[in-house]
Amino acid sequence: MTPTPKSSQLTDRISGVLFGTAVGDAIGLPREGLPKRRAVRLFGDQPLKHAFLFGKGLCSDDTEHTCMTIQALLASGGDISKFQKSLAWRFRFWLLGIPAGIGLATLKSICKLWLGFSPADSGVYSAGNGPAMRSAILGIYAGEDKQLLKALTQASTQITHTDERAFQGALIIALAAQYASSRKPEEFNRQELLSLLQKQTTNPELCNMLKTVAEALNKGLSSEELADEVGLTEGISGYIVHTVPAALYCWLKNNDDFRGAIEDVVLLGGDTDTTGAITGALAGAALGKSGIPEEWLTGIAEWPRTIGWMEKLAQRLTDSMNDEIPSTPLPLFWPGILLRNLLFTLTVLFHGFRRLFPPY
Repeated sequence: MTPTPKSSQLTDRISGVLFGTAVGDAIGLPREGLPKRRAVRLFGDQPLKHAFLFGKGLCSDDTEHTCMTIQALLASGGDISKFQKSLAWRFRFWLLGIPAGIGLATLKSICKLWLGFSPADSGVYSAGNGPAMRSAILGIYAGEDKQLLKALTQASTQITHTDERAFQGALIIALAAQYASSRKPEEFNRQELLSLLQKQTTNPELCNMLKTVAEALNKGLSSEELADEVGLTEGISGYIVHTVPAALYCWLKNNDDFRGAIEDVVLLGGDTDTTGAITGALAGAALGKSGIPEEWLTGIAEWPRTIGWMEKLAQRLTDSMNDEIPSTPLPLFWPGILLRNLLFTLTVLFHGFRRLFPPY
């Protein structure tokens, strides 16, 4: 079947979110946790390249969560209760794969799931950025249905985080991705989007941050100047009130330039794999897969979640949304996860050891 233009655009935007997340995650991963100046001394300034494993990139939990979210959408057909239960089971088995990178709130929540807590009661009080790193795809899936968008975002957030700021931050990213994916480049209006986000956000801290983002855009501040203005001079923390505005600003500052958006946010330092992943998801939603630098995409050396597997995952979600195939998850070679995570953990340990030595 020849895809319609609308179907082709949807596939491109879904692929853009998934691959944008993966690329931003992989580019930011080697610098994760480093102050911005030390990161530049160790890995260099622009242009950024893959530097995690022999000039190749690997992805962390940010990309894995997005893949699991898509699989849960496929398993549930958009039913909120089924989606939450499916995602919760995926989190349970994901932990059994011994992932090297996992947030403390997410770890506690998954342990509660294994102890018998329901997905509606497993979350812990935390304003970490976990829910935001997997919410962009929910915005595209829900489309113009704002009630569905909010319900899916709430269901996803609730499994791991109960702090209202976690939900509000994830909602901002989902709404921004929905806005970006539904408009042509010439229709994109930064002020219109920020106005929409401010109307949908009730948390005072996030409201103030969105106001700061809007004012900084009007002043033409650089991403580094914005970070300095809000007291994040050495890097963006894993606190969602810091992560979401930083990712949002770097994307809006470079809304037609995927590379520029990723380089801006990664060079701010701090939690760079997650800020890179969220920024990449937003830029991918706006520009599609075709807007992602080819060398960054082909430089990802993932397995068994290969680039080819992710491409099929994006296409399957598109087809299920268009009612062209039954909504079922895409098979994955699960035994390979343990082998992959062993290599990933050894590489993380190498990077940790390397950081003990100059240049400081």
